[in-house]
Amino acid sequence: MTYLPYGKTADGPWSVRITPSLAGWTYSGLRVADLSEAPVTFDTGEEEMLVLPLAGSCTVTLPDDTFVLTGRASVFDGPSDFAYIPISTEVTVSGAGRIAFPSARATRALPPRYVAAAEVSVEIRGAGRASRQVNNFCSPDAFDCDKLMAVEVLTPDGNWSSYPPHKHDTPNPGEAVLEEIYYFEVGDQGIGYQRVYSSEGGQIDTLAEVSSGDVVLVPYGYHGPSMAAPGYDLYYLNVLAGPGEQRSMAFCDDPRHAWIRSSWEAQPIDPRLPFGRTS
Repeated sequence: MTYLPYGKTADGPWSVRITPSLAGWTYSGLRVADLSEAPVTFDTGEEEMLVLPLAGSCTVTLPDDTFVLTGRASVFDGPSDFAYIPISTEVTVSGAGRIAFPSARATRALPPRYVAAAEVSVEIRGAGRASRQVNNFCSPDAFDCDKLMAVEVLTPDGNWSSYPPHKHDTPNPGEAVLEEIYYFEVGDQGIGYQRVYSSEGGQIDTLAEVSSGDVVLVPYGYHGPSMAAPGYDLYYLNVLAGPGEQRSMAFCDDPRHAWIRSSWEAQPIDPRLPFGRTS
């Protein structure tokens, strides 16, 4: 059960609800709520969590804090501001729009925090038809959490990202063991494709046609490419967590395709990047 189409995991106020138990692993989770008139109230329990507007805005109310998130019109309009909510915290989120809640089981209770959109680091990776944008809003170097890591990746139509294929499933100095969630949005109600295949970490064989709201789980194995079909820009939210004492997104390329990175030196960056930010 690695490919979960939109609605497959809907539960109460959540249009997407991925728990560690549903995924069959230990740490990573994700919820998505389509807010309108009714607020959503819940307790984070064992999970530390982010509140990330995908489209729209919201207000996050905690026992001792309130954060007003300006949000954005869509995931293709640049990074959003976001809030961090610690474990064992009751939270109410109200507003209008589609709001993501990346999460991870954690043990440390860190303080609630707000981060403005202007503070989110935007990175361009790859080159040529492998050019893509990464919004490093909750990468290990950008934002402090106990276990949770999350980034946004935006791929112009016709390009490939998560490429060359890589994995996070074997403990060694250059690779972190991680559970990873891909949550997709596709421009103009289009389609994209996601590949996950076997490694020494386990047997897996997924080639999924994805559209907005779909999820692909990566418990192990090489993942990539993520393919933006011609005519349709592709967005995905990556949520990662694992057993390591230090948060790390270290990966190992599939050795058959690792040479591709050196080819980027002779190729220009796709001029359509970045999405939604000019500085």
